[in-house]
Order: sequence, then structure tokens, then C-alpha cells
Amino acid sequence: MSALAYALSPQEERLIDNESLDYGRPRPRRILASFQGQTPVIDIERAVLFTESMKATERLPLVLRWAKALYNIAANITIRITPDQLLAGRAGQEGRYGILYPEIDGDFYPQVLKNLNHRAKNSFRIDPKDAAIIASEVAPYWKGKTYHELLNATMPSELRSVTYNDDLGLTSRFVVSETSSYRSALQWVHDYEKVLKRGFVAIRDEMAEKLTALDPDSVLDTVDKKPFYEAMVLVSEAIILFAQRHAAYAQELADKTIDPVRREELKEIAAICHRVPAYPARTFREAVQSQWLVQLFSRLEQKASAVISNGRMDQYLYPYYISDLNEGLITPDGAKELLECLWVEMAQFVDLYINPTGNEFNEAYAHWEAVTIGGQTRTGQDAVNELTYLFLESKVEFPLNYPDLAARIHARSPQRYLNEVARTIKEGSGFPKLINDEEIIPLYLAKGAPLEEILDYAVSGCTEARMVNRDTYTSGCVYINFAAALEMTLYNGYLKKYPGERLGLETGDPRTFKTFEDFFTAYKAQHLNLLNKALAQQYVVDKLRPTRFATPFASVLHDLCVQEGLDLQSPVIKGGFDISYFEFLGYATVVDSLAAVKTLVYEEKSVTLDEILKALEADFNGFEPLRAKLLSAPKYGNNDPKADLIAREIDFISQKRAEKASLERSVNVDLRYVPITSHVPFGRVIAATPNGRKAQTPLSDGSSASHGADREGPLATLMSNHNSKNLQLKNRASRLLNLKLSPSAVAGDTGTQKLVDLIRAFCALKLWHLQFNVVNRETLLKAQKNPDEWRGLLVRIAGYSAYFCDLSPDLQMDIIERTEHDRF
Repeated sequence: MSALAYALSPQEERLIDNESLDYGRPRPRRILASFQGQTPVIDIERAVLFTESMKATERLPLVLRWAKALYNIAANITIRITPDQLLAGRAGQEGRYGILYPEIDGDFYPQVLKNLNHRAKNSFRIDPKDAAIIASEVAPYWKGKTYHELLNATMPSELRSVTYNDDLGLTSRFVVSETSSYRSALQWVHDYEKVLKRGFVAIRDEMAEKLTALDPDSVLDTVDKKPFYEAMVLVSEAIILFAQRHAAYAQELADKTIDPVRREELKEIAAICHRVPAYPARTFREAVQSQWLVQLFSRLEQKASAVISNGRMDQYLYPYYISDLNEGLITPDGAKELLECLWVEMAQFVDLYINPTGNEFNEAYAHWEAVTIGGQTRTGQDAVNELTYLFLESKVEFPLNYPDLAARIHARSPQRYLNEVARTIKEGSGFPKLINDEEIIPLYLAKGAPLEEILDYAVSGCTEARMVNRDTYTSGCVYINFAAALEMTLYNGYLKKYPGERLGLETGDPRTFKTFEDFFTAYKAQHLNLLNKALAQQYVVDKLRPTRFATPFASVLHDLCVQEGLDLQSPVIKGGFDISYFEFLGYATVVDSLAAVKTLVYEEKSVTLDEILKALEADFNGFEPLRAKLLSAPKYGNNDPKADLIAREIDFISQKRAEKASLERSVNVDLRYVPITSHVPFGRVIAATPNGRKAQTPLSDGSSASHGADREGPLATLMSNHNSKNLQLKNRASRLLNLKLSPSAVAGDTGTQKLVDLIRAFCALKLWHLQFNVVNRETLLKAQKNPDEWRGLLVRIAGYSAYFCDLSPDLQMDIIERTEHDRF
């Protein structure tokens, strides 16, 4: 490695030394090399088999139809086992693949599928013969039946005007964007421990007993509960069949295999799949295989946002690991090899977004199948164990972008654990993200969560917390571009992107406003107007979804669904914990713009609003000195009360409106700041803003500072995040927070301790989420210029890590322009 003037992260060193594939254990490394960098292919079997069954069951209740469709898939889908694998279970062709869910958006498959291989982001390949089958056999059946069509037809005109760009509802205006029409449910976590301890034979028998116990004279039992429990029996039998078919295929391969070592491996796969998930797992390998088949089958059932998460793997796998370790049946290295076989199998299943808007939200084949480590037990004790450290070691030794890794942190987290978390972060691949018990647990208790269950929460998706047998709200929720509210304030209800349409309120010419309070009052009116439209949109979504979706497999794993005899997609489940939300897009963009107007126009009186408007109209061309002045105004992210108090007030009005909606809907409606990658397309519809941001560039992401605005170090950024919270209110949820650190800032043991101290500050300030990029700006620029030399470079995006060279140029620049803190 040639000498450089700056320190490198271990990831950067590996890539410079051309060791990007020379890590981890040989077997998972070989499997990874067989597909890494491939363009994923669309496998159509799930869509064909699902549609075939749904055609034959149209008069049956939806939950039973869905169960029959899953059984048809389990009985007929092609069984494959990845060469060299120790685990069985695929849902598609060899290599990277995605599957289709025509019940969501199959109505526009013919228009979209033919272009997937050519789109700039998240391209997929499809065999022309398969595309023809979809066009002739699948799409025609779903025409007029998809959820997307129902929502598009039902959406009131006053909501459509800020939602869709076209009559078909294919493209978003990125003002108030619904997300329910490109996924059938939110991200989710199953009760894997239930399966590992009981097995599906026992679960099936319990469902059969409930079916037998129904009252034949009860209308409720015969009309609603009977088909539900029939569906529960059927999906239990379906996954047992799915596993048995894998067992038979593994034995078939073993009988044909000449290599004696591989033959024995395949025979063991066959024996394990005969055992699990039908019966309780007895060993670590059986437990891992059972978990994977459950997770994979869930992916065949529904397109959950960000797929199905792995839950608290260091907790429910620990008894099997420690028992096998004590009996000499496994070594730590053998356990890591098995887990990495699981990781590469997950990495081959790519979450496919057919919907163009959904694709914009989830760049670089986004995924969040989070593994949760650390945290606390159900009795409030620290939960870190030997397996926790093994997961961290695996991420260092085999830094694949799948799965995501989420480390729960609390005030009593052990020093060793925090040290190892910090060392893993320093590797530079973006793992793990940090989730704070000290914020989540008290907040959920205030919302009514049972203490034992919230102590046991699992991280799901980007930053969410799930109680596996208590959460029951599944609807995809709305994203709101509040930078649009700012622009509407500046232009009396109009957006430059959509001339001639007043999408907002008529709040007047801002040049006539005498005080900042006048300006802020106009902004708040525009803000609440968009929020009201979003809440109305979500109400429509919540009413429609149960008429189009069912999830019997997810339901059979959920205690409340089984207890009440209701599918998880049902509007209300007694005892359930329902949390809806809306996403705030452009938080720091709005705050910094308001702070600039307040400071420069109304306090210092150094510029006029007319001058600012002229500069915005010109996108600052010819107004560079004024832009410099705007850029130097108070900024969120610097522990500056001039900005942070505005941020808190905006948060306050949003939560108060959410509080009212919660009372109206009997659902917790929360304010969140989790953009995924949507702040990039949302920024494209927004003109220049008074914080100095140029037109059509990305908005600020999550609750992070605007690009380059956080000049006072990481702790000041944490303080701004804390200062802007309304701790007296409870209609709040995740605040995604990105920090980028120079490798030199965290070099050596001193750097590790500084990072641990920062993590402890994050914990003490009760912030929800924190994630890091530890990478040099120079490296990112080199990767942008010479992508073939940096294909393995992982960066942190928004709740997940992805390969930098898979990102669009806009998102690459978004990451490059984040402030790189070189000291703290």
C-alpha cells in the first residue's frame, strides 16, 4: 500500500490492497464470489403459482385464499439448494433474484417490466419468455383487482393533487407520498423462538384444536373464525411440506454426488430439513436452518417493507449455541461459517420494487433484515452474551452488506460490549447502527406497551422497534415533503416544479410580512395543511388494505391473532399495539431556512425578503455573496439555540396534530424522521431554499444536519438533536441520525475510547438512533471516478449499508457532502 497523507479505515486498506473478497471463511466467500456484482434476475414462479391459486378460490374468505395460495407455492415451487451451501432454502433462481407480488401492483407489469433492465437504479433482468407469461397469464387476472388500482381509484381529488403525477398513480409528486401501494405490509419481525421451541407440528395441532372447539351455533365462529383457523392449519402444513421437499431434494443431490464430503453435507441438510421447522430445534445448526425457512417462507407470503427482520438472534439462538459449544458439537468459527452461509443466502434474495416511486425510495437494492444484538432481557438485565460478540466478529471478518446489524445500547451496557461495537464501527462498513433503549423503552411505556415486552423489543427495518406478539399495525405510511411547505410560504401556495397549480394555501406575499412571527405563522399554516392531507390519505389507506391483503403465515406466529381468530391485516385486533406514523422530509433544510430568514431579514435586517426571493429565483447565480451570508446563518446541528428552538417548535406542532389524530383514530400516530433515500427525489421537486441550498439538490436526511452545516463537531450535533425534541410529548418515534467521521478521528485505542464516549453521550441524551460512516472524502471521490476499482466499498445510507458504486450520482454526492468530522 502506498503512503498516504491521511489515515485509512480497515475497509479502505483492504480495498487498496485488493483484498475485497479475501475475508471471512472460505465457503461463504466462495458462495459470495459466485453472485457478487450480478444484476438480479426476476423469478416469476411465486407470481404464477399465487395467481393460479387465487383464480381458483375467488368465493372463499381472503385469509383462506391466501393460505391456499401459499400451500400451492410450497407444493409446486422449484426447489433449489445453492451449491456449496450448508443451508437449504431459496425462493428463486441461482444467483441474485427477486420475486413478484402481483396482488399489489400487477396491473401495470406490462408497462414496467420491459424497462427494468434499463432503469438507472436497481435494475433487474427478466427472461423475455417469463415477461410474456406475466403479460399473458398473470397481469390480465389482476387487472381491476390490485391494491394499487383500488387506492388510485379511491383517493379523493384534493389528496391526489399532492400525491400522484399521472392518472394511473404510477409516479409520485414527492409532496405527500403514500408508500402502501408498493408493499403489502410494513417491515416485520416474527416470533422465531416460538418455532424453535415448539415446531409447526405442535402449532398446527393447536390450530386444529381451536378449529374443533368452535361453536357451530355462533355466527362469528362459523363465518369468521372457522376460515381463519382453517388457514392457520393449512399454512402450518405448507411450511412443513416446503421443508420436506427441501429434504427430499437434498437427499436426491446426495445420491448423485461423487464428492464424499459434499455427499455427507447434503445428507445432513436432508436430515435437518426433515426435522425442522416441523419439530423443535435441538442444535445450533437446526435452529439456524429453521429460522431461515421461516423467514424465507414469509417472503413468499408478502412483500413486507424491507423484508422480514431477523429479530434478537443473539438471544433466541444462544441456548443452542452454548449447548453445542459445551458439548463440543460446534466451535465459534464453525458457528460463524454457518451464520455467514445464512448471510449469503439472504444476500441473493433482492427486494424488488416494480413501482417507480418505490424504486426511488430504496436505492442500491435497499434492505433491512436487521439482526438485533445486545439490549436488555425481559427482566431488565443486560442481555449481552458470547453470541453477541460472535455477531460483531462476523461483521468485521465478513463485512457483507447483508444482513443489517443493529446494536441495542442502554445505560448499563458493558464496557467490553461498547468497545467491540466501537471497533466494528471503525472498520468503516457502516455496521452496526445504534438503537437506544433509554429513549425507546420509556416512550413505549408511555404509549401503553407492556414492560416485559418492550424490554424484549427487536429492531426492524431502518430504525423501528417491534414487540413480536404485540405490534399489530401493518400499513405502509406517508412521507411528507415539508420543504414544499416552506416553498409554498415563499410563493403563496405554489411550487416552482408545478406552475399554475396552487397546491398549498394562499398565505399571502411574504414580502408584506412585517415580523418573523407573520412569516412563521404562514409557514405553520402550509405545514399543517400538508400534514392534514397526509393524515387523511393514511386514513383512506388503513380502510382499504384489509380488503386486499391477508397474512395467514405471519398470523399463525402472532399470539394475539391466534387468540382472537383474526388475520394480522385486520383493522383492529384486541390487545394489539398499533403505531402509525408520518415521515418528516427536509427537517434541517426547513429549520435552517427559517433561521436564516429570522436572523438576516427580521433581526439583523441585513437583507430583505425580496432580495432573498430574487436570489432563489436565480438559483443563486449572480447572488453568490448573498448565498454565502445565508450559508453562514445559524444552523441546526451546532447546538445553537437560534436554530434548535425553531426545530423544536416545528416538532411540537407536528406532534400536537399527531396527538389529535391518535385520539380520532384510536391508533398511535407518530412523527418520524426516517427518509431512507427519499430525501434525494424529494429534493428534486424543490427550488432553491433560504438556507443556501441550490434547486433540485437533496434535502437534509432524517434528523441529521444539512450537508456541511454541522461545523461544531459530533457532540454539538447530538445536542441539537436532543434540544429539538419535545420530551413532554409522546407522539414521536425514530429520528434517524447520520454522522461521518474521518478514520483519523477514531484511530488507535484513543480513537476507540472517544467513540465509546460519544456512544455513551448518545445514550444519555436519549436519542433514538445513530449510525456512522468512517471513510475519507478522498476515497469516495476516487470511487466515484473509478468505480471498478472500488466495487466493494460499503457506505452507510439510511438504516442500511450499500455498495457506494451501486448508488446514483445524486446519492453518492449526498454522502460525499456530509460533514466529515476529523476531531471530537
